[in-house]
Amino acid sequence: MNLDLLTVESARTALLEKQISVTALVDAFYAKIAAEDAAIGAYLTLSKERAYRQAARIDALADKGDALPPLAGVPIAVKDVFTTRDIRTTAASKILENFIAPYDATVVERLENAGAIILGKTNCDEFAMGSSNENSGFRPVRNPRDPSRVPGGSSGGSAAAVAAGMAVASIGSDTGGSIRQPAAFCGVVGLMPTYGRISRYGLIAFASSLDHPGPFGKTVKDAALMLQVLAGRDPLDSTTADVPVPNYSDSVGQPVNGLKVGVPPEYFGEGLDAEVRAAVEVGIQELAKAGAEIVPISLPHTPYAIPTYYVVATAEASSNLARYDGVRYGMRCEGKTLAEMYRRTRDAGFGPEVKRRIMLGTYVLSAGYYDAYYLKAQRVRSLLARDFDEAFAKVDAIVTPTTPTPAFKLGEKTDDPLAMYLADIYTVTADLAGVPGISIPCGKNKEGLPIGMQILGKHFDEATVLRVAHVAEHALAGKNI
Repeated sequence: MNLDLLTVESARTALLEKQISVTALVDAFYAKIAAEDAAIGAYLTLSKERAYRQAARIDALADKGDALPPLAGVPIAVKDVFTTRDIRTTAASKILENFIAPYDATVVERLENAGAIILGKTNCDEFAMGSSNENSGFRPVRNPRDPSRVPGGSSGGSAAAVAAGMAVASIGSDTGGSIRQPAAFCGVVGLMPTYGRISRYGLIAFASSLDHPGPFGKTVKDAALMLQVLAGRDPLDSTTADVPVPNYSDSVGQPVNGLKVGVPPEYFGEGLDAEVRAAVEVGIQELAKAGAEIVPISLPHTPYAIPTYYVVATAEASSNLARYDGVRYGMRCEGKTLAEMYRRTRDAGFGPEVKRRIMLGTYVLSAGYYDAYYLKAQRVRSLLARDFDEAFAKVDAIVTPTTPTPAFKLGEKTDDPLAMYLADIYTVTADLAGVPGISIPCGKNKEGLPIGMQILGKHFDEATVLRVAHVAEHALAGKNI
C-alpha cells in the first residue's frame, strides 16, 4: 500500500474491505515516520500507546461486523497546540517542554469518537507564531517537496506530515494563514472554516478572536470528510456558533454552473510572483470553462490588512501569554524575588519571535497608545469585514493566490521579520473577517515547487467553498506552469 497516495476515503475503503487491518496500517505509518521524519521534523511527540489502543478497538469492531464510524482507522496527526490527555503538549515552546495535558481538546475528542487514530503531535512555530516553521523551540520543519525550503507556518508540521505521507490527514490552526499558507507551500489541501464553526476548546491560544482550527488532507474530499466530524456547536466553547452543519460530502462533486466567482485586483498587484499569477489565472479560467461566471470585485482595504493583523494579533498574544509565568504550570526558573522568577522563566522559555510579539502587543495596549494603534486597528478590521460583506452580496465565492511566492529557502527571511510577515498578505484578511477559506494545489513552478490557489466564501458557507474547490481541483490536476 502506497502511504503517499492514501486519502481519508481510500484508507477507510481499504479497512472496510479488509485489505489491511487498522493495526497493520498504524505499523506502516510508524515505520515510515521512523525512516523519514528525522529529515523533515514534522513530529514532536508520537502517541503510540494511544494509537494502538484505538486501532485495536476499531479492529475489534470490524471483526464483529459492527458499523464503523466515519473516520474509522484513519491515521491522523494533530498540531501540538491542541491539548491531548496524558500526552505531552508543548506548543513547540521550551516553556511547555514537559507539560502533560490533563484533558483532550474538543477536536481531538471528536476525531477519536469518529474512529480516527491519533499518530502524534506535529511541530509548529512556537505558540503558532510564524510563517515558516523556523520558530519552533525544538527544530525547524523542512518542506517534503524540497528540504532546503520551508513548509510554511505556523502549521508546517501538519502540512509536511500529509505531504510526506506520514499521516493521511492532519489538524492545524489558522490565525493569519497558518493552515492555507503551509498547504500551498507543501502542495496539499488546507481548509480554514468560518470562525466559530469548529471548537477552540483545548487550543492553546495565540489570538483568541482569530484562531481557527481546521483540517489538512490530500484532496478536497478529505477536507470535507474531516470538517463533517469537527464542525458544530460545543458547549465548552462559547464562541462556537449554533448553526446547522450540512452534509459537506454532498457539495463535493456538484457543478459550479451559475455560481459567481469574484476576482479582486488587490490580490494580483505588486509583489506577486509571475508564475504564481499565471497558475492562479489558469485556475480561474478552468472555473469559467466549468460554468462559473467570473466577476471583477474590489476589496479596497486589503492594503491595510497586514498592519491591522499584527496590531490585533500581538495585542491578544500579549494578553494570552501572560499566564506563562512559572507559577501555574510549565517551566520555572527560580529567582530571588517573584519578579526575577517571572523574568528568568520567560527569558529562558520564550523564543525570539514570541518575545517580539509580546513586546509589540504590550506596547499597542499601553496607556497613551491604545487609541492610536489597537482601537484604530479594530476599526480597520471592521472595514475589512465590510469589504467581504459587500463582495459576497455580488458573488458566491472569491478566488485569489494563497501566497505571493512559492516556498522560500530556510533562513531566507529569518533576519527580516517584515518580509516574513508579508508572506501572509493574501491570507490574513479572511482571518480578520472570520470567513472560510481553502487552499488547493494549482500547479507547480519551473523548479517543481507547489503553488496554491485560495477560495474564500461567505460566513458558514463552507459547502460552496468545497464545491468550487473540488471542481477546480479536478480541472487543475496534473497541471504544471
